[in-house]
Amino acid sequence: MKKTDIAMIILIATVGVMVSFFVVRGILGNASSEPQKIQVIDPINADMPEVDERIFNSSAINPSVEVEIEGSTVPQEGTQDSAESE
Repeated sequence: MKKTDIAMIILIATVGVMVSFFVVRGILGNASSEPQKIQVIDPINADMPEVDERIFNSSAINPSVEVEIEGSTVPQEGTQDSAESE
C-alpha cells in the first residue's frame, strides 16, 4: 500500500468515528447535562388505618360463609336420587 492509501483509510476512519460520536450523542443525549430524578417511596410500616364503619361493621354479611338453601338441590346423573325418579 502506498502512503496515500493509508492516510485515506485513517482519514475515513476518523471522520466515521466523529460522525458516529455526534449521532449517538444527539440520539441519547448528554448524561451529565441533566440531573437525574428518582421516585421516592414512603417506607412501609405496621400501622393500619382505621376502617370505615359503614363497610366493615359487626352486622355485615360475611361473603366467605357458604349458604345452603333447602330444596334447591338438583340431582345429578349417576346418583341414587336420579335413578329413583326415573
